[in-house]
Amino acid sequence: MVMRNGVFAGLSAVALILGGCGDKSDSPSASASQSAEATPENAPGTTVSDAIVRLPAVSGSPGVAYFNIAQGSGPARKIAGVYVEGVERAEMHETVTENGVSSMRPAKDVPLEAGKTAAFKPGGLHIMLFGVADTLKAGDTTEITVTLDNGDKVSAPAKIESIAGGSGDHDMSGMDHDMSKM
Repeated sequence: MVMRNGVFAGLSAVALILGGCGDKSDSPSASASQSAEATPENAPGTTVSDAIVRLPAVSGSPGVAYFNIAQGSGPARKIAGVYVEGVERAEMHETVTENGVSSMRPAKDVPLEAGKTAAFKPGGLHIMLFGVADTLKAGDTTEITVTLDNGDKVSAPAKIESIAGGSGDHDMSGMDHDMSKM
């Protein structure tokens, strides 16, 4: 009993130390949320709409996010990155089909032109979500923040859906998810 209590106390101390490491103000999650709250329209004229986060069918597998982003005016920009509250890592990907085989590859610097909408949707551009927190539940919302190449950000709420609760139109079972090939 004494040994088990000692092991538990040691593990608890390690958890507290590691938990304190996540409180740094320069962490991606803290800075994205803080800047979104401080300046909700940091990217003037740029809007994110129809944002959806689809939870993975199996815990530990990647989820996916879709949205539309439009720039009303100004110089052409590029989407440099996307952050989703409650997700460890979000990556822009695009689906490509070659010789009848669909696969994904990373998409970098997605162009955003004035007066046009870039659609992140099934079968095209999309956001792969890795390390989806158990706290994200279907029916709730989370925040998605898009960062442009000039550092401006735009945030919007994203409806959270389960694969079963969604339309099921993003079947990734036939795609090659081996990131070592990219």
